[in-house]
Amino acid sequence: MARIPPPVAAVRHAVRRNLADLPADALVLVACSGGADSLALASATRFAFDRVGLVTVDHGLQEGSDRRARSVAAWARESGFDPVGIETVSVKGLPGGPEAAARTARYAALTAAARRLDASAVLLGHTRDDQAETVLLALARGAGPRGLSGMPGQRGVFRRPMLDVARADTRKACAALGLAPWEDPHNTDPAYARSRVRGSVLPVLVDALGPAVVSNLARTASLVASDNEALDTLAVTALESARGPEGLSVPVLAGLLPAIRGRVLHRWARDLGAPGGALAYRHVVAMDALVSEWHGQGPVFLPDGIVVARRAERLVRVVPAHIK
Repeated sequence: MARIPPPVAAVRHAVRRNLADLPADALVLVACSGGADSLALASATRFAFDRVGLVTVDHGLQEGSDRRARSVAAWARESGFDPVGIETVSVKGLPGGPEAAARTARYAALTAAARRLDASAVLLGHTRDDQAETVLLALARGAGPRGLSGMPGQRGVFRRPMLDVARADTRKACAALGLAPWEDPHNTDPAYARSRVRGSVLPVLVDALGPAVVSNLARTASLVASDNEALDTLAVTALESARGPEGLSVPVLAGLLPAIRGRVLHRWARDLGAPGGALAYRHVVAMDALVSEWHGQGPVFLPDGIVVARRAERLVRVVPAHIK
């Protein structure tokens, strides 16, 4: 019996472990661009699981993207994936830069496909190297623990089985299986921050600190994610203790550790309707100052026109016309 190449075995093992909790008759979708990471993931999932479909997203951002999507879909059908779909999206009018807009459109399309097909999971091809890049980008923008926790292994219907697999192994797996990956020009375009980290920053760190820096950064994300989960659980309980019919109790908030209080205020602001993408560190700091550095200051203005103020021993939401 021919020996399975180690990179192929590594990807297959990661997929099997990730899907072990799903029933045998569940439908799993693989999001596949045709690049080495998602192609290796698709092949491994088709080998390891019974009901596997594939979805490729055409963002329309590059010439010939529709041909590339049709090529990926044709390979999937020939390889036995069922169902196979092409999701065509538009990034026009979406917030953020090109990367953020494309990501928003892509995840919306994949979510809709999973709902339409009643899929139990959608697999994404992010690797250990992607996780390391995410941590470095988070550090560069001064992100807190939530940003440093990187990409979650699972959130909702989405799963990332290969966060412990090296990008080099996905390429080797494709070569061993005779698969020809598509090379996305955006991955080497210095106009994108992630591409600069991938092509310039991370290689310098590897040269200076050794190849283990990639796995160490990814492991840091996993450790921080575990701490975040614990702190978020404590924050949920603390929020309910502080919450009253008219707002949050200042004495209860003052008795919390700063790490918990910040999470409580962030969660409360979200409950009031502040969108998570627009709710920034400065907003939470300003709300915290109403508790920890109170000197009679005015209200805090949150995104979407939400205003929070201190009234005696409570933090409350106020309508702008009633601000004094």
